[in-house]
Amino acid sequence: MALIYHITAGSDWEQARRDGTYLLSTRGITLAQEGLIHASTARQVPLVANAFYRGEAGLVVLVIDTDLVEPEIRYEQPPGSGETFPHIYGPLSVAAVVGVRPLAADATGRFSFEPDGPGPDGPGPGGP
Repeated sequence: MALIYHITAGSDWEQARRDGTYLLSTRGITLAQEGLIHASTARQVPLVANAFYRGEAGLVVLVIDTDLVEPEIRYEQPPGSGETFPHIYGPLSVAAVVGVRPLAADATGRFSFEPDGPGPDGPGPGGP
């Protein structure tokens, strides 16, 4: 089992849980508009959060089991980046999300992320 991660608003995740499918690429942009869902490795989560989500509250990190993702996942290098990021090329079934972690900034406004830390689903990726 390999894990990748996606940052989203908690309210958007709750909507996806009701619908059974997650259809956002990134904040404010749908899968239909972008053509893919942006994701990260565990190490990349704080880099992305601090670059694109500063000042936002109510964020969560979806823990995604790549073995449960039906659409193709490609590791690609976005223009201007020296890194490759996982991209999901289709709708994400909520069944592929094996955990949800809160993502909150510290007192200085910076995000950090511990992939195996406790969250709403309990310790570790799959919960208790």
